[in-house]
Amino acid sequence: MADKPEPAEELVKVFDTEQETEAMVVQGLLQSAGIDAYVQSLDATQSIYPGVGGVIVVVRQDQAREATAMIDEFSKHPTTDADEAVSEEPAGPKP
Repeated sequence: MADKPEPAEELVKVFDTEQETEAMVVQGLLQSAGIDAYVQSLDATQSIYPGVGGVIVVVRQDQAREATAMIDEFSKHPTTDADEAVSEEPAGPKP
């Protein structure tokens, strides 16, 4: 994966949020699937434009459809810590 997109590459917004951490999770999800994803800040000067800003995730145009599908699927079935936990109950009969 490239560290930064090429200047002439067209990037497409596939996700936006006000929370940087949420954007980072989406970026990680996409990157783990081999999609080059970049987080860009949209922060505006709060004294001039209060409440304006946020963070977007952009991808290369040729990966946008796959990225959008992954984000949609993840939002329908998010993984939780409980899903990751392994049951540690001892085997055998219960009392």
